[in-house]
Order: sequence, then C-alpha cells, then structure tokens
Amino acid sequence: MAILFNFIGIVTHDLARSLAFYRLVGLPLPEGIEGESHVEIEAVPGVRIGWDTVETVRSFDPGWTAPTGSHRLALAFACDTPAEVDETFTALIAAGHKGHVEPWDAFWGQRYATVLDPDGNAVDLFAALPGGAAAG
Repeated sequence: MAILFNFIGIVTHDLARSLAFYRLVGLPLPEGIEGESHVEIEAVPGVRIGWDTVETVRSFDPGWTAPTGSHRLALAFACDTPAEVDETFTALIAAGHKGHVEPWDAFWGQRYATVLDPDGNAVDLFAALPGGAAAG
C-alpha cells in the first residue's frame, strides 16, 4: 500500500477573508466561492489545499476548539526573488494582515518573512539570495 501526502486542510472562522489572503499569496482561487462551507483546489500537481468553516468541522467533530498559543505548523511559499518576498509581505500587511517576522536575510541563504493568515496560521515567504540556497 502506498500512502501519499495529498491534502492540507485549514479551518477558518471567516472563509472569505481567508480566501482573499491566500489569493494575495498567489493561490489560484476562483471568485464566487466565498459562500461555500468547504473549498479546495489543487495547489500544485498532486497536492490539494482546502478550507472548512468552523461550523463545517463542528458538524462532524462537535468538540472541536481552535488551538491557542503559537503556531505549530507553517505553510511556506517560494517567491521568485528576494524582492518578491518583500513586495508580497508589504502587500499582505497593506491588506490588513498581521506580520509575524519582517523580511530578513536568513543565514541559510534565503530572504525570509512570516505573516499570519486571518486564523493565525503562519505563512512563510522565501526566496534564494544571490549566491544562497536554492528556493524550495
């Protein structure tokens, strides 16, 4: 039996706001799906990302509660250039999202930044620095 990684699920309090955030990060989310209770797309070949409203999750897991404290998982998005890390970070902050770690040149050879999505999930942005580590 082969078990393959295939899906990342996000539980959200505000589906429309979460989808708008991930559109800014570059996911190809169609317009007009904000009223759904479950949305999913193929983010890259073979890997889907999906969103469920809190109400949807509680329909099959009535005891579900949102985690508290710092994040335990981060989604990371590769940018083409270090400048794109800065530009995307700035665009997300300008759209009202919370920066967590300002863009910086990491010792491992990447420009790196972290923003929080509307539900407090960490979303990392990174790109190889000239002469640094390869993106991804």
